[in-house]
Amino acid sequence: MRLTTAQALVGWLVAQHSETFDGREVPLFPAAFAIFGHGNVLGLGTALSERRDEIPVWRGHTEQGMALAAVGLAKATHRRQVGIATSSIGPGALNMVTAAGVAHANRLPLLLLPGDTFTNRAPDPVLQQVEHFGDPTITVNDAFRAVSRYFDRITRPEQLIATLPQAARVLTDAADVGPVTLALPQDVQAETYDFPEALFEPVVHRITRSRPDSRVLAETARALRSARRPLLVLGGGVRYSGAGRLVLEFAERHGIPITETTAGRTLVPHDHELYAGPLGITGSASANAAAAQADLVLAIGTRLQDFTTASWTVFAPDVRLITVNTARFDAVKHGALAVVGDADATVRELAALLANWQVDTEWSERAEGLRTTWDAHIDKLRAPTPGVPSYAQIVGVVNELSAPDDYVMTASGGMPGELIGGWRATGTVPTMDVEYGFSCMGYELAGAWGAAMAHVHGLVTTMLGDGSYLMLNSELFSAAFAGHRFVAVVCDNDGYAVIARLQEGQGGDPFNNFYADCRTNHVRPPRADFASHARSLGCAVFTATDLTEFRGAYARARAAALSESRPAVVVVRTQPSAWTDAGAWWEVGVPEHLAGRAAYDQAKTAQLRYLNRAESAD
Repeated sequence: MRLTTAQALVGWLVAQHSETFDGREVPLFPAAFAIFGHGNVLGLGTALSERRDEIPVWRGHTEQGMALAAVGLAKATHRRQVGIATSSIGPGALNMVTAAGVAHANRLPLLLLPGDTFTNRAPDPVLQQVEHFGDPTITVNDAFRAVSRYFDRITRPEQLIATLPQAARVLTDAADVGPVTLALPQDVQAETYDFPEALFEPVVHRITRSRPDSRVLAETARALRSARRPLLVLGGGVRYSGAGRLVLEFAERHGIPITETTAGRTLVPHDHELYAGPLGITGSASANAAAAQADLVLAIGTRLQDFTTASWTVFAPDVRLITVNTARFDAVKHGALAVVGDADATVRELAALLANWQVDTEWSERAEGLRTTWDAHIDKLRAPTPGVPSYAQIVGVVNELSAPDDYVMTASGGMPGELIGGWRATGTVPTMDVEYGFSCMGYELAGAWGAAMAHVHGLVTTMLGDGSYLMLNSELFSAAFAGHRFVAVVCDNDGYAVIARLQEGQGGDPFNNFYADCRTNHVRPPRADFASHARSLGCAVFTATDLTEFRGAYARARAAALSESRPAVVVVRTQPSAWTDAGAWWEVGVPEHLAGRAAYDQAKTAQLRYLNRAESAD
């Protein structure tokens, strides 16, 4: 088939399909987000136009925003579908690097197709080209190498034949998944080649379930049998394996208490008797207390980052750590007994080895008791009070008015701690996206656009602060223009409040976070009118000044988003210094002259550096 490079690429994209957890076949690439320029409009742009009925193309308004929307889509589909983002060369391409970092840190698939400079170099230097005096092969797209799982620059049309299967491997492989960048020089996009027809035959990508080594699994079973206080930590890998219900049944059969990581949040119904709560700094005091008492931790599908482990101070010094992960890179961390395998396959085989083994009922029942105490604490924080509401109160209202299949999101600032620690899941499928691998300000709105495309049954609500809104709000207009619905709750507290908390809590002076502590030449500096701005972008807008007004405004926003098929924005003033605290420690660099240094030095003494993985006795 004689096609241009761009036509062949798009034809291959159309031929790729994916199988969902319930066996449905769906397009692997259900959407492309595009801003065209001289680097991609005639080559890739023309090819996308010719197949527009098979791959919907949505116009973005910032390259970073539309790539973040693609990330949000991938998360909402549990990595079963992949969003595409394309831009011109130069600043358009570089704007997508941040989104690639988000996908890379969170182990999410993303296909980036940035335009690139001419391979023939005839018109060099072209508009937007950055020249390297000592290496003419370098372009701005080389910046993607640090944040891509797979990177290639297509300098000949026939190179697609070798590279496209590798791109598909990375986008669909549980262990290696992450962003793929295919840099496309604009002259090569338009070159033609006789491509083999077989390249465009339909392919269905299914979950590959790697099975664990039988000897390691036997050692895991022996370790569990010898444990008196085992604890399950469920991460995003359980979600992406579709193993949530299976792992819950495993816990029930053996009486093992359960906690969740950020990426694993909402895998477990909140009122489950074995649920101790979410783990870590932004989690719950109940889960952290259970972790401190556990003698064995079985962590499934998690890389155990610092917010989950309280910078490795949340576990007991003599804890036995066993990790189940498809990626050996993650499984071997911190001296754990590494079980390399898919969550679903591993838990099934492990259950067979454990037979009727049961945890002591006293330990099994402790999880519910700890969580009940935490729930009472959250209830107090959520209780209505007059005046400006807190984040906890706002989350409580959204939680109460949301349906079981609704989807809630956040990414940065103080909201992750409120949402992770305070949200009470009622459904049986994951319904939360807290982007806390990269904690990218601005993901909240752009990611919600992508999630809204995927989450067609329930309603998406994204929650963010005024700082994130000001950081990246262009995709509100993109979603309004496209006709995609979600609710955005914008909490206005006059600055970067959570960083001010960190700064002042360690003894630093208030500086450059709250507007009141920032440099200005105005006696009365301006305030952002978020409501007017969101309205000008085509959103339905509602405002509130207290909790009662917020309840009504959020209910009306939900109705408007559903009936009008566009984003609805609720703007509410919130308290700048009221937070939910799980009582865990986070390591940040504290200078010796600040008041927080003494507590820092003390906490470091409890920090685990490498755990003992010696085999337990039979």
